[in-house]
Amino acid sequence: MDQNRLSKNSSRRELIVSGALGGIATALGLPLIAEKADARTTTSGRNDIKILNNALYYEHQAIWAYSAAAGKLTSTEVGKAVLALALRNQADHKNHRDALAATIASLGGTPLKTQSSYDLSSYIKNGEGNLDSDVNIAKLALGLETDAAIAYTQEIANLKTPKLITVGASIGSTEAAHAAAIRATFKALGVNLEIVPASFVSLENRQAWVLKV
Repeated sequence: MDQNRLSKNSSRRELIVSGALGGIATALGLPLIAEKADARTTTSGRNDIKILNNALYYEHQAIWAYSAAAGKLTSTEVGKAVLALALRNQADHKNHRDALAATIASLGGTPLKTQSSYDLSSYIKNGEGNLDSDVNIAKLALGLETDAAIAYTQEIANLKTPKLITVGASIGSTEAAHAAAIRATFKALGVNLEIVPASFVSLENRQAWVLKV
């Protein structure tokens, strides 16, 4: 997996994020899905390893983004509320990362390594958050989580292993729950909005979920 190629396309909705599924099977108490034969020797195995590694890239990105944002939050009540939620969401992403890496290795693949930093400029340019205030940091996190949920929904069908597809649906719902939790924090802070603004999380209604700066 070429990290340079991936880093040039930083938006979660521009690349396959879908698979953050495989290793999550372990986290959910499901067995690792590797067969005795090396999965790299089959087309379906190589396909699943690639998708899982793409997912791992974005788990690394999400963990980094929450850490980078945490240092910029203020000690106000708003900052503390955003930090508490960020740490909870980040903990999920760390669990996803660890389980993904384990599953990729069990399939005979090499888990993608984390980078020192990630490019979030596409969100900032689109006015979907920033790192310059507590509120804008929360909006940036909302954009990232919304796109993760969309990617899972779109791409899990590309996996060839049924167990991974099943687990992927569960992980996609977790990402949507993260987005809803961020919106709930805004509501608790006095913003008049619907916590779940649409019946689906998709590209067609993405704008209903994200919040502009």
